[in-house]
Amino acid sequence: MQPEYSFVIPVYNRPDEIRELLESMRKLISKVSFEVVIVEDGSSLRSDEVVKDYAEDLNISYYYKSNSGPGDSRNYGMKKAKADYFLILDSDVILPENYLKEVNTFLENDYCDCFGGPDAAHDSFTDIQKAIDYTMTSFFTTGGIRGGSSKGFQPRSFNMGISREAFEASQGFGHIHPGEDPDLSLRLQDAGFKICLIPDAKVFHKRRIDWSKFYTQVKKFGMVRPILNKWHPSSSKMTYWFPSAFIVGFVFSILMAIVGESFFIGCYLIYFLIIGIDAAIKNKSIYIGLLAIRAVFVQFTGYGTGFLISSYKISILNGEPEKEFPHLFFKKDAGA
Repeated sequence: MQPEYSFVIPVYNRPDEIRELLESMRKLISKVSFEVVIVEDGSSLRSDEVVKDYAEDLNISYYYKSNSGPGDSRNYGMKKAKADYFLILDSDVILPENYLKEVNTFLENDYCDCFGGPDAAHDSFTDIQKAIDYTMTSFFTTGGIRGGSSKGFQPRSFNMGISREAFEASQGFGHIHPGEDPDLSLRLQDAGFKICLIPDAKVFHKRRIDWSKFYTQVKKFGMVRPILNKWHPSSSKMTYWFPSAFIVGFVFSILMAIVGESFFIGCYLIYFLIIGIDAAIKNKSIYIGLLAIRAVFVQFTGYGTGFLISSYKISILNGEPEKEFPHLFFKKDAGA
């Protein structure tokens, strides 16, 4: 029997994460049939033995290919998948028991060709992971569900669904990374496919990063956005400049404080206080509230710096993205 949904999951050197994800899939509450397609993206630390442990409980297949990045690996997996609707996940997520039920119920009542859902922190996550999750999802930051509704919403590949029809029409993800997911969403939108936000299709996103890796990640996000704006001019928004304005304003406020004007630095302190209190209340931890302040500062500094560098090279100097930022692009796997 053909499955109704195909989970497609690229993995790179993360067998322990795959075990956690598959364990959560084994507990899914749903009447619909599904398969799981694991694509090993050239890992030296493989997940094949983990997959074997779940072969009796899940309809699961495993493929190993040379390293060509997560986008190309997702495309590879969708070509191998049997269902007509693909559910794309990152390997560092855990699914709530009702995930597939929520997705299926929504699509039965309001079908769309591409969807995305929110992410949250699981109780088992570390304090740093919870703080980073806060800054990536909070109303008080630039994180969270982009757009807040299906209008203008750009699904992210840690929690994304796409129909076979939309995949075949678009040829799937491009070879930029990060940024391959909003690029695909914008191409689908331009092609007239319906894109939805499913608010109740939540995943627990681990974000396996420390402070240094978090800074590098968000800096790349900042670098990618001007490239996407160049490729998709209609997607450009003033809000993308907010982190850059934040860091410029912060430097200005420090200089003003040095000469005796404390108003501007006071505004920043009030903002950080709001972040700390809100994060502490949501996580029931003062310590996580303090960590969230640091996470917000790292997020804005990294993203804002990357955005300014990329805007100068791409928007002002009109440079070619792949020449200016070759580390943001994977070469396509010829065998995929």
